[in-house]
Parts: sequence; structure tokens; C-alpha cells
Amino acid sequence: MTDHRNEQADPRGAIKDPDEWVTGDEPPTAAQESYLATLAREADAPLPDDLTKAEASKRIDELQAETGRGRQD
Repeated sequence: MTDHRNEQADPRGAIKDPDEWVTGDEPPTAAQESYLATLAREADAPLPDDLTKAEASKRIDELQAETGRGRQD
């Protein structure tokens, strides 16, 4: 019997291109909308109302790059 409690999942394995998400065409999650609003305010950037979940994810990445948030140095 194998003990899986001590195995660490590779977080990179969970990263998938938003264009490939099965639920990518759905509306953004509440967490995405909240974080997008924060990032847009910090970047003084407009925020479209009609983004999909996948588009929101991409916009988050763009705004993180602009604001320096989410950087892993």
C-alpha cells in the first residue's frame, strides 16, 4: 500500500491555458471579478463588463504584469 500523504503535488501541473478551459466561456468567478477590480484600480486601467472566465484570467495576468503584483522573484 502506498502512502500518498507526504507526496507534494507539482503546482505547475495544474496550470492550463485559459483557452483550453472547459468552463472558459462561463462568466468570471466572484474572486476573479474582485481581484480584477483591485488590479484595474491600481493600474488605472478600464475593466470591461462582459469578460468570460478565460478572458478574466488573461486580463489578470496582464494587470499583474503592469502592477508588479503576483511576481515570483
